[in-house]
Amino acid sequence: MEKNLLQDPPTPEELEALYQSCRNWGRWGEEDERGALNHLTRAHRAHAFSLATEGLTFSLAHDLTTTPTPETPEPAHHHMLAAGDARKESGIPGYEASRDYVGSAVHGLGITHIDALCHMFVRGEMYNGVSADEVRSNGAQRNTIMSVAEGLVGRGVLLDVPRSRGVGFLGANETISVDDLEAAERLQGVHVGAGDLLIVSTGRDTRRAAAGQLDPFAEGLAGLHAECLPWLHERSIAALGSDGISDPMPGLGIHGWPFPVHQVGITGIGLHLIDNMALGALLDVCASRERWEFLLSVSVIRIPGGTGCPVNPLACF
Repeated sequence: MEKNLLQDPPTPEELEALYQSCRNWGRWGEEDERGALNHLTRAHRAHAFSLATEGLTFSLAHDLTTTPTPETPEPAHHHMLAAGDARKESGIPGYEASRDYVGSAVHGLGITHIDALCHMFVRGEMYNGVSADEVRSNGAQRNTIMSVAEGLVGRGVLLDVPRSRGVGFLGANETISVDDLEAAERLQGVHVGAGDLLIVSTGRDTRRAAAGQLDPFAEGLAGLHAECLPWLHERSIAALGSDGISDPMPGLGIHGWPFPVHQVGITGIGLHLIDNMALGALLDVCASRERWEFLLSVSVIRIPGGTGCPVNPLACF
């Protein structure tokens, strides 16, 4: 009988063993802060550039909302510093302009963002054995978003799990197995390999559209089962993205390991996670072309000490 991943989750002891076996600490030196991004070489990037042949680009980010929603209860702050009705208030004769201010929380279940390696700790340690004390009131001192300051550019690979299952979307707290990932590979004729920027679709945008509104805090999200972590490690991907947060919500209920993909992935493997991506357009383009690889570009905001930042990933065909 096939194992029910949700009803029979791994034990804390099994998660601990998995955490130990998947750790990349020291693999690229004791001072390394890039983690799995080390798999993304110049050769990988050069190949990714060759995938952009049509001149087609589109965003994989949601709009930065400034009003509370169930998915973003703490929206961005946006206010005007100078508007059209005060365009001459600069005090400089002839100078007319508008200016504004934007501030935002970085993490959560609605905003499209990337997690730096200082975002997660396991027993007071972050990636590469760095103490959690290195994240201070004035910002992180190690493993910050500045590790990705030169940009994340490489071969994006999309695995459409609902499509491979023959459904429109995955339900709340539904788990994605290794079998699901490999079934999507076979159906799509693509192979996830070293240096890839892997994106896993759960059909969240379709689920939201079908319901009219989605409250992930109350209703949950689909995500990867912890059994996928060794697979991600062995495939040597450079980063992991999803239309959710990669972990299922509310989770598998494993004591001490509420979000294994975040805990083991970020802290152990050194995976930068891109959460809450907008994948609707990408799914349509990939399906229409029967092509599931593309050039993916993610530019981060240079925030010294940052634990992550909002991003606007761009898919290029």
